[in-house]
Amino acid sequence: MKVPGVPPAELAELNRAQDRLSFVYLERCVIHRDSNAITATDEKGVVHIPGATLGVLMLGPGTSITQQAMMLLADNGATAVWVGEQGVRYYAHGRSLARSSRLIVAQAAAVSHRDRRLDVARAMYRMRFPDEGTHNLTMQQLRGKEGARVRRCYREHAARTGIVWTNRDYNPDDFGSGDPVNQALSAAHACLYGIVHAVIVAIGASPALGFVHTGHERSFVYDIADLYKAEITIPVAFDIAASGSTDLGADTRRAVRDRVTDGALLDRCVRDIRNLLLRPACSGPIDDEWTDGEATDSTVRLWDADGPDLVAGRNYGSEVDF
Repeated sequence: MKVPGVPPAELAELNRAQDRLSFVYLERCVIHRDSNAITATDEKGVVHIPGATLGVLMLGPGTSITQQAMMLLADNGATAVWVGEQGVRYYAHGRSLARSSRLIVAQAAAVSHRDRRLDVARAMYRMRFPDEGTHNLTMQQLRGKEGARVRRCYREHAARTGIVWTNRDYNPDDFGSGDPVNQALSAAHACLYGIVHAVIVAIGASPALGFVHTGHERSFVYDIADLYKAEITIPVAFDIAASGSTDLGADTRRAVRDRVTDGALLDRCVRDIRNLLLRPACSGPIDDEWTDGEATDSTVRLWDADGPDLVAGRNYGSEVDF
């Protein structure tokens, strides 16, 4: 029997996660579907967004989305993220693009083993300090180096833009309570978290299993986002605060979007995550997510402690009931 409706695209037909738009933020509009495009309708008119080009659709306050629109996002492997005012609060996200559990299994194995977890954490810090040795440093020493690096980054951008900087001070429940630069930092970081979260779930890893951060549903999101803040969100936030913007949230989102597009962050984020999780077990370069048979294989199997995985969908019972 033929299933009614437009058939979903085959995996090989979809745009790779790293080749998509980073994110689109929508608020106070009705979101629907027109053929293979997402439509956003408000009092100003209708905007069409090709579904296959989206990485993450951020749904802000006042949005209403139809089942058909969600079906299109799911079929194209785009992630919908429900967020709060100005995009600074995360509520929920949609379906993953991945068809395999390969990355999440590797992630769970690494985070559950003390030495392997420490190796991944050190690799993350090594990305911030490429010219310094980190292989013998403890986590306490690494945290100290990172704290000094971030404080230095704040001071440098404050001096560059003429902003009076005291410290990072914000209330996550009250966006408007901070000074302009802290508001811009919160908005910029929220955009980065949304992008990184979308990449993580799109390629099949877990946002909760962090190596530096722990105990939170987005621990791994914060791990990966911290790799890019000094390069992307911190300079953007100081630039917007220094510009005298009267709409810090919107102007910051647009500036982050432009910086991310110019810097090809999606491609970089995908490769960084895969290198961190898979490199220790690989003897050579990691294959691309879309040509690696194991990564795209969606076959369900049964685990066996004494041998290779078994084919699922078969009855392995004997003639005798136990």
